[in-house]
Amino acid sequence: MLLRSKYRIRRASRRDIHVLPKVERAAGSRFAPYGLAETFAAIHTAVEQLEERQTHGRLWVAADREDRPVGFAAASILDGYGHLDELDVLPRHGRAGLGSRLLDRVCEWASKNACSGVTLSTMQDIPWNAPFYQRRGFRIVATEDLSEGLIRLKKAEATAGLPMDRRVIMRREF
Repeated sequence: MLLRSKYRIRRASRRDIHVLPKVERAAGSRFAPYGLAETFAAIHTAVEQLEERQTHGRLWVAADREDRPVGFAAASILDGYGHLDELDVLPRHGRAGLGSRLLDRVCEWASKNACSGVTLSTMQDIPWNAPFYQRRGFRIVATEDLSEGLIRLKKAEATAGLPMDRRVIMRREF
C-alpha cells in the first residue's frame, strides 16, 4: 500500500524533539478559519513535556521517506486511561491517514499498558476534531461523568485560554 511505503509510524527519538514544535505550530494554522488562529498560536506543548513523553515511550512520530517527522502524537496516563495529549500532522501531509495511524498507535499503547481506554480533549465543532474521533469509536463524556483528573485538565485548558464552550472530553473504552 502506498501509505505504508510513503510514511511510517515509529517511536520518537531525542533527535525528533526539536522538529515537533514546528509541526505543532503548522498544524495549529488550520484553526484560522474557525477564529482560533491566535488561540492555538499562543498554546504549545513545552519541549520538556515532549522530552518526558519520549523518555517514557509515549511519543510517536509519523515520518516521511527521509525519516523526517511530519506528524506526532503524545500520550500520558490519566485516571487509569491512556490520554491523548496531542495529535498534530503537517497540513501538507494531511488527509493521508496519518492522524488515524497515530491515534491507533496511542490506543495500542494504552491497551498494552492495561489502561481502561483512551481519553482526549478536543474542539467539538471542527471536522478533524470531535467528528474525527467519533468515527473512531470515541464518545463525548458528560460533565457529571468526568473523573477528577479530567476536571483538572479542563481547568488547565481554561487557564491556558482555550474556548471551553467549544471543547469536549471524549473517551473510547476497551
